[in-house]
Amino acid sequence: MTDSDSSSKGACGLPYRATPFWLSLAGEDVEGCAKDARGVPRNPLLAQALPSPTEARVDPRELSDPLGEASHTVGDRAIQQYRSRVLVRATGECFLFCRHCYRRALLPAERAFISDKAMRELSEMLRAHEEIREVLISGGDPLTASDARLRRLIGSVRAVPRRILIRLCTRAPVVQPQRVTDGLIQLLASSRPLRVILQINHPKELSETLLEKTEALAKAGIPLHSQSVLLRGVNDSASTLIELFSSLSLNGIQPYYLFQGDLAQGTSHFRVPLSRGLELYAALRGELSGLELPRYAVDAPGGGGKVYLPEGIVERRGDSWILRAPDGTLREYPEER
Repeated sequence: MTDSDSSSKGACGLPYRATPFWLSLAGEDVEGCAKDARGVPRNPLLAQALPSPTEARVDPRELSDPLGEASHTVGDRAIQQYRSRVLVRATGECFLFCRHCYRRALLPAERAFISDKAMRELSEMLRAHEEIREVLISGGDPLTASDARLRRLIGSVRAVPRRILIRLCTRAPVVQPQRVTDGLIQLLASSRPLRVILQINHPKELSETLLEKTEALAKAGIPLHSQSVLLRGVNDSASTLIELFSSLSLNGIQPYYLFQGDLAQGTSHFRVPLSRGLELYAALRGELSGLELPRYAVDAPGGGGKVYLPEGIVERRGDSWILRAPDGTLREYPEER
């Protein structure tokens, strides 16, 4: 992996890290890549990976914890925003530190893998709350850890005497596909019910190596889904999104969510105006089948939960959109200029 020194960090101290494999997919020299007037790479892959001066500009509406995870914390690294599921931030390490990351303020402080003590507490919580049906293992990227550590974490869930669905959230097959070994596939297959959730934002990310790895996972009986983030200058065109979602579907990866950008500090240059996002989604609905079309959603600022679009919109007031959160409260999301 390629790391940076502190001088290359963006807002909130998020380091630069990218894998040689990922950079090779860009097809452009990192040092000499074309950039726009703001210093953001024009290449859709390098834009996701390389720090830019725009990250130092923090909009007053942006938050260090845009999803309000702190208010839903129920244990060390465990977050319960919904009654039926728990998210575990297994690590702050990543193979690729995405510049649009909504946990960019949290990752530098959580580099270590979740402790054995926290795993025991997770298992005890799951035993005590039978209403919890799903555990999302996220991060960072949990596959930066060894198989042994991952096995212990999964084992803390499987020690509970009922079936619980595990969602493993990772970009490893996309950015570091050699991490997907036969041993890892066997571990995941033996841990079912388990689904792998990828993040794929652009058709250039669908390398032959990635598709070989996802085919191996699928043959082992592991369902694959992908969530994408709508990013300005990366995938904010109907043709790009249609190519992405149709290609995912053809290759056995279910398009799952298309996310409107979160209000993370230093990421305003990535956020597509919601009015434009709605136009794009209307175009997608006219072109894609039900199997190809993901749900368009945004996480309501301040911990309001996931709002589906356009149905979660109450109204537009000037430069703000009023959203109805799952708990019935009204939340405000800005229209980017």
